Amino acid sequence: MASKQRRFADDGWGVWIEGDDTSTVYLNEWINPQGKTYVDFGIHIRGVRETKNLFVYIPFYVTEAEVEDLSLKLDNEGILCAVFSTTCWLDYKKNDCASEIAYNGKTVDILHISGVGFTLQPVDEGSLIQISLEKAQEYLDNDEIYILFRVPHKSLDAVFSRGKSPMKFFAHLKNLVTSPVVSVKYGYSVRINEARMLPEKIRKMGGFYRQKLKKAVVTMAVDESYDINDSNCYRVRRLEDNLYKTYAPNDFPRESAIIYQWNQTRERNLKRQFNFYIETSRQTVSCASLIVYTIILLAIGAAGNGLWTLIQYLVSLL
Repeated sequence: MASKQRRFADDGWGVWIEGDDTSTVYLNEWINPQGKTYVDFGIHIRGVRETKNLFVYIPFYVTEAEVEDLSLKLDNEGILCAVFSTTCWLDYKKNDCASEIAYNGKTVDILHISGVGFTLQPVDEGSLIQISLEKAQEYLDNDEIYILFRVPHKSLDAVFSRGKSPMKFFAHLKNLVTSPVVSVKYGYSVRINEARMLPEKIRKMGGFYRQKLKKAVVTMAVDESYDINDSNCYRVRRLEDNLYKTYAPNDFPRESAIIYQWNQTRERNLKRQFNFYIETSRQTVSCASLIVYTIILLAIGAAGNGLWTLIQYLVSLL
């Protein structure tokens, strides 16, 4: 019988914008169970001329050095086609703090947070990013913007980490002996603006309670050897390796990655939060189990041979 393991992460993100309630939030997960996992955070803001600040609560600690400005990676139209799934025209770095793209009959600014700057402060067990959009107004020519950044997804790294302890070692040894097939199921709940999942300091901020995002989209890129419960999946496609090779994280296995996408809108979810549940699983044949079986068989064979030699010796004495 296969050894079954279950691992789970439940993240509560917070996003609110002073002056806008029709924005869309995008989370793009680069799931890499064998290495570092990353999450790309994107916010599409409409009516930015009336917007003062953007706040993003991340449910784990990050440093300023770990916040990567993704807008700087959008330096060619091929990458834009991959990220936005449509043909785009690009004016890259039209000034120190913004680029501009045109697609689907509209023109939108992409804000470079590395240029305009942001503040980051620890809040309980997470981090709060604040971006002043009032300061960015002089660099913007349009009333719509995208803000894109990437951070290591530390809560998922903890889920995928095996960890080391005496009890885990003996449990792992038992699993190796009882079955060569290992089945691991990973559950990940993405909750955006769900108050009970956020620390008290965030819940007390007035802007958070007034926020009503229009839509949230979660995209997951994962190696195809992992099975996905995609019953609520909006779209499935293969990762375009040639287009994503300079955009995806450096250590992400692009060659065999599949993209899954889910979305929710306020038309179906009238509350202020969005809730996604993602389940992945994998069954593998453990090479370590096969080695253990081989050692046990050799030990039994050696013991049996020694016992037979002993019996022959005793019989010769009689």
